[in-house]
Amino acid sequence: MDTSTAKRHIFTMLDTDGDGVISRPEYLARPARAAAALGRDAGDPLVRTARSAHERVYASMDADGDGRVTFEEYEAWAGAGAFDEVCRQALGSLFDLADADEDGALGPTEFTRLRAALGNSAANAAKAFDALDTDGDGRVGRAAYLASIRGFVTDGTSAMAEALHDRAGLRPA
Repeated sequence: MDTSTAKRHIFTMLDTDGDGVISRPEYLARPARAAAALGRDAGDPLVRTARSAHERVYASMDADGDGRVTFEEYEAWAGAGAFDEVCRQALGSLFDLADADEDGALGPTEFTRLRAALGNSAANAAKAFDALDTDGDGRVGRAAYLASIRGFVTDGTSAMAEALHDRAGLRPA
């Protein structure tokens, strides 16, 4: 898949109301949605960390500061630099919310709950989990999870991409 298609997929997932822009409230609802799905309360320090990390991402994404990120704005912003500077922390914070036993890895249930909270179907989450669980130990580590998302954002490839192809009707490039 090419990077523009990958970015379009992510943008569409973030534009939860489908109006063609990612609003600040819409984006900042991600950590709250994940926390609720993962049984974390708003006062949990991990939830506060996730919200703060997402606020930094949104400020970075919204180049003109108007509270509305268009696809063109997102496409110009998204890439290796943005991922490494701000997205890694935000996505890592969501991973941490799902890591109930705080061991740095997610089992299938934790992984599926996280992916579902972020808008992916359980069936596709299972496929993504299997793709990332390369050693078959029934666990996906934080580094592998983040590397897979980085690969998808920066060059359109990822161990989890096949699940996204199925979900969005996308085909590999």
